[in-house]
Amino acid sequence: MEAGGNHRQTLGKRGEDIACAHLESLGHTIVARNWRSGHLEIDIVSLAQDGIHFVEVKARQKSIQAAPQENVGHTKQSRITRAALSFLNSRHGMPYGSHECSFDVVAVTFEGETPQVEWIPQAYIPIYL
Repeated sequence: MEAGGNHRQTLGKRGEDIACAHLESLGHTIVARNWRSGHLEIDIVSLAQDGIHFVEVKARQKSIQAAPQENVGHTKQSRITRAALSFLNSRHGMPYGSHECSFDVVAVTFEGETPQVEWIPQAYIPIYL
């Protein structure tokens, strides 16, 4: 049996793989996965006709108490926003600096044989203070 951390990592990787495939099926090009800047991370950065998307993936086994996307609260949003700014200011992100930015959530719930995927475009709008 897998240890708790390994199980979460495996589940998270599967969720990200499914989220990438889903976004690609919608016409997105995956620019980066698990992009890091210090302690900040963005699960997926994708490019679509409407701009650059910073995507948080939430993967869960059966969702009992709350939908996976409900775990993207204010603190997490703030961290993703800071990571997105860092990405756009990096050499990797410079070509996308003039694109419209969207902060999305992809929720993947593993229940039964087929995972349920819910893409929430513009799940939140960052507030810069």
